[in-house]
Amino acid sequence: MKKTLFSIASILLLSFNATAQEVEFEEYDLDNGLHVILHQDNTAPVVTTAVMYHVGGKDREDGQTGFAHFFEHLLFEGTENIENGKWFEMVSSNGGTNNANTSQDRTYYYEVFPSNNLELGLWMESERMLHPIIKQDGVDTQNEVVKEERRLRYDNSPYGQFLFAISEQLFEKHPYKDPNVGYMEDLDAASLEDFKAYFDKYYKPSNAALVVAGDIDIAKTKKMIQDYFGPIPSGPKLERSYPEEAPITEAKRTQFYDSNIQVPAILTAYRTPGYGDHDAYVLNMISSYLSDGKSSKLYKKMVDEKKQALQIGAINLEQEDYGMYIIYGLPLGETSLETLLEGMEEEIAALRNDLISESDFQKLQNKAETNFVNSNSSVEGIASTLATDYMLYDDTNLINTEIEIYRSITREEIKEVANKYLKPNQRVEVEYLPKKEEK
Repeated sequence: MKKTLFSIASILLLSFNATAQEVEFEEYDLDNGLHVILHQDNTAPVVTTAVMYHVGGKDREDGQTGFAHFFEHLLFEGTENIENGKWFEMVSSNGGTNNANTSQDRTYYYEVFPSNNLELGLWMESERMLHPIIKQDGVDTQNEVVKEERRLRYDNSPYGQFLFAISEQLFEKHPYKDPNVGYMEDLDAASLEDFKAYFDKYYKPSNAALVVAGDIDIAKTKKMIQDYFGPIPSGPKLERSYPEEAPITEAKRTQFYDSNIQVPAILTAYRTPGYGDHDAYVLNMISSYLSDGKSSKLYKKMVDEKKQALQIGAINLEQEDYGMYIIYGLPLGETSLETLLEGMEEEIAALRNDLISESDFQKLQNKAETNFVNSNSSVEGIASTLATDYMLYDDTNLINTEIEIYRSITREEIKEVANKYLKPNQRVEVEYLPKKEEK
């Protein structure tokens, strides 16, 4: 009976995807190089205006880390026509919400407004691009904000630095070795001219994509975009060159100490391909197989059955140049970190040596279908996906075709990719330990 219900659910899900997931959009470039993507959805009177800049934590000179994340905050300070400190008030008083986020590869700003305030959203983002006020008092204010964020989210948060502990071991040359948030001493040492030069280099139309999604009239929206963004100067042509990393051929073991924890952890990480590589999609499926839900292999074995782990997980952290495949575990009771590492390796070795079962493979396919549906379930989510697919994958229509990539993956490919990237000699191992009090 359970098998019958499962099959029916699968058929219904596949049928839904076949008819409900096509996202229509139009894209074009302004003369200044700004890439524009429009998605019309008149089912609700809401519109998202978003700008993604192709600048992130990796875009820095030595001694100037964290600038992109810093600008995520600084560019809310105010503009020539938006009074200092009034950005959020202006958005909320007009029925909207807004936010921004920065990764190692890009920075994303967005507003969600009632559709009758579309023009306001476009004007505000054009102001951010054309007329930001970058002054010393604003830099000083945001420097304190960033410091507090770092203390709250990373330095004083249990396990908050685990990604730093991995990236500094996984990369020797590429700027991914440094935290996206940067080092506070670099921000303290930066001059006002340093910040202005960084803005002039990266925050220009030719290095950005504008997405407008929701309850819009296409012709009117194009006219407003031209009016507000068309006159903005293009900016310099960017020449990007990041150092390549030599392959990891011998496992490296190290320790990292965190004064905020009492339970240690074991972290393993492998360097993997970046966005858009077919193998990265396979690695996503491997992560789901190992640790997505209580029936996943690592959870069922090490948490449920053997009672060895308090927490266990596998993450394929995708980035533009290199990905990071991370497996982590927190021991339960007297379990040693070595025991956890051995258990992790047993499951990875099984992937390298044998094909996963047909039933497990079907579960992975169904999860991929579900994730695809959820990712495009809101206009806000669609806007983010369109920007990301254009900028980091170089294929805006991936929003419609990505599911076909997952559907094309085979059990044989899962075994092949595990053998290609997830061997013991290709990883770093980090013992993430409580910091002992100094006597």
